[in-house]
Amino acid sequence: MNLLDIHPEVADAIAGGQPVVALESTIVTHGLPRPDNLVTARQVEEAVRAEGAVPATVAIVDGRARVGLDAATLERIAASDTVAKAGLRDLAPVAAVGGSASTTVGATAHLARQAGIRFFATGGLGGVHREARETWDESADLDALSRCGIAVVCSGVKSILDVAATLERLESLNVAVVGYATNRFPGFYLTDSGHRLEWRVDSPSEAAALVGARDALGLSDRAVVFANPLPPADQLDPALHDRVLAAGLAACAVGGVHGKDVTPFLLDYFHRETAGASLTANIALITRNAALAARIAVAAAAR
Repeated sequence: MNLLDIHPEVADAIAGGQPVVALESTIVTHGLPRPDNLVTARQVEEAVRAEGAVPATVAIVDGRARVGLDAATLERIAASDTVAKAGLRDLAPVAAVGGSASTTVGATAHLARQAGIRFFATGGLGGVHREARETWDESADLDALSRCGIAVVCSGVKSILDVAATLERLESLNVAVVGYATNRFPGFYLTDSGHRLEWRVDSPSEAAALVGARDALGLSDRAVVFANPLPPADQLDPALHDRVLAAGLAACAVGGVHGKDVTPFLLDYFHRETAGASLTANIALITRNAALAARIAVAAAAR
């Protein structure tokens, strides 16, 4: 039984060795408010095309894993209140009941590699939550990336997480984390999370060479993470960020919000409490990451 549908444009590009960039759909269904979600989804796909690659937004639609969405389907999931949020463990249950779901980083990476896509752009990775010593709350994204040979461009991990612990877990899982034009690990809304990176690349061709070296060394079953920070002028004001984060975490505790509900809750809280400044930063970083992933994919296709 085959439950994977690859959009014809995406399938043709893969078959022809052309650059393709996978895009997650959770940002469309759970990460951004309407109507910004659909506007941003289109903008991100256009950013990939502008750099010479083919975008492939990933989702589960009516029980089928879809790699590459047509305009009508993208509009449908952006407008729906019944689309679930599916991590890797949720893919089979959603498909078995004929349901629809957006895909997280881990689920998107898995389905993209199943389709033969090597590059993926997202906003920020999931990671280790701040109270993980008590709750064992760690995003399944990390384990998925340790088993999936894709190159991910992101702006670090979401600043609502325990960044130091997340970097330690990625190291333990042998997932390479490489700064793009930086030796500092970005903090999603923030240019610098306060943590140093050992490795960096400074051009799409260097990034493509690194991916090629990984594959040549027999490490193609593990992801490479390219951390692409927002320029300082585009980041959220750090003092505002820290105040809102503290208040948002307190609100989570009071409201009993936990697990996979924490991220959408806090993203919405940031949007409200920063008067939309966090939304502006979020849209900027995902668009920049998509464009960079496309440039790296183009460089890799030319090697």
